[in-house]
Amino acid sequence: MGAPWPAAARRDGDDVLVGGVALGHVAARFGTPVYVLDEAEVRERCRAYRRALPDAEVHYAAKAFLCGAVAEWVEQEGLGLDVCSGGELELAVTCGFPAERIVLHGNAKSPEELAAAVRLGVGRIVVDSFPEIARLAVLASDDCPQDVLVRVVPGVAAGHHPSVRTGTDEQKFGFSLEPGESGAVSAAVDAVDRILHQPHLRLVGLHCHLGSQIADTAPYLAALDRLVPLLASVRDRHGVALPELDLGGGHAVPYRRGEPALDLEEFAAAVTTRLEQLCSRHRLPVPRLAVEPGRAVTGPAGVAVYRVLTVKHSPGGLTFVAVDGGMSDNPRPALYGSRYTATLIGRASDAPLAEARVVGRHCEAGDVLVPSVELPADVRPGDLLAVPAAGAYHLSMASGYNLVGRPPLIAVRDGAARMLMRRETLDDFRRRDIGR
Repeated sequence: MGAPWPAAARRDGDDVLVGGVALGHVAARFGTPVYVLDEAEVRERCRAYRRALPDAEVHYAAKAFLCGAVAEWVEQEGLGLDVCSGGELELAVTCGFPAERIVLHGNAKSPEELAAAVRLGVGRIVVDSFPEIARLAVLASDDCPQDVLVRVVPGVAAGHHPSVRTGTDEQKFGFSLEPGESGAVSAAVDAVDRILHQPHLRLVGLHCHLGSQIADTAPYLAALDRLVPLLASVRDRHGVALPELDLGGGHAVPYRRGEPALDLEEFAAAVTTRLEQLCSRHRLPVPRLAVEPGRAVTGPAGVAVYRVLTVKHSPGGLTFVAVDGGMSDNPRPALYGSRYTATLIGRASDAPLAEARVVGRHCEAGDVLVPSVELPADVRPGDLLAVPAAGAYHLSMASGYNLVGRPPLIAVRDGAARMLMRRETLDDFRRRDIGR
């Protein structure tokens, strides 16, 4: 079927097989809405990163989606894990993920989160603010030193929406490279200086993150052009050659046919070559590169399946196809204007295709899943719609709006389906309501 579907997905009569399992069968067995995750696709995408970047550290960005099984898959495929909350950290460690292969991010880590990370022996903590330096200096000790990276804002704008462009100033993450007032050193240089003066903190490198859905290699090369001179400055000021450089993630995947994706092979070749050239120019040893793909690992492996509840035709000619999910299980269209496609599955139709708008069930006019898609003109209540590229930032960002429970997650592989996460029920909501 091709992108944006999982690589091995194929048509089988009126249905679509993912991992050898018919999506209609999954809907009948587990109900709708339901999320389907192709285990083999996730694993192969992990392997693709290891092949393209054999000498780099590859950390899966857990914020895209994390559950026990996904943590197990990426660990078995040789990836580290990038977490950005105490919850993600606790889940990973309790599932057996090695703490030394975990990187902790976050612009506002709580004292409790930092203490847990140090206690558990997290491999890297990405320092994002000056207060974190002071807090970590107290938490670390001779018996428990802590390796850290400094998150630098390289001044590179990249990403599909302003809300996800994190590589420029005037946003909440990291330390700026721009000089301070009256010729003062930049915040990034100041942060490096402070950490190097803390005896129990070990500065092992620099970190940056440019944004999300970046399909072009050029922004990453521009970031290197700014970060490697900072590495040289650290060497000149302190006599220290930092051994690591983390370029973050944000690698784009297609959500609709014909959309661009980041070419992983091109990215790997261009970035490693530029890094070597810049380090040679500045007479630096080449630091170990790290990347943090999230969406690029799980996004294309997931498919959401919904059941049509109503079909309505507006006076202006719009056809609204309302399904049993919506912004509570996929807030991305409402947040970022993200565009998806949808496909009728489970029955044949000879009707001509007609433009439709797939909308959710929530009490919001902005609850739109697919603004425009061609569906058979006879689409009707009871039909099933499949939405591909649903494996990242859907369930991880899902909410309980209107007390609609989050859908289950079903893993498929080699013709078998198994539940990874059950459906959230009204009883789950009641258990939190203890005020009566």
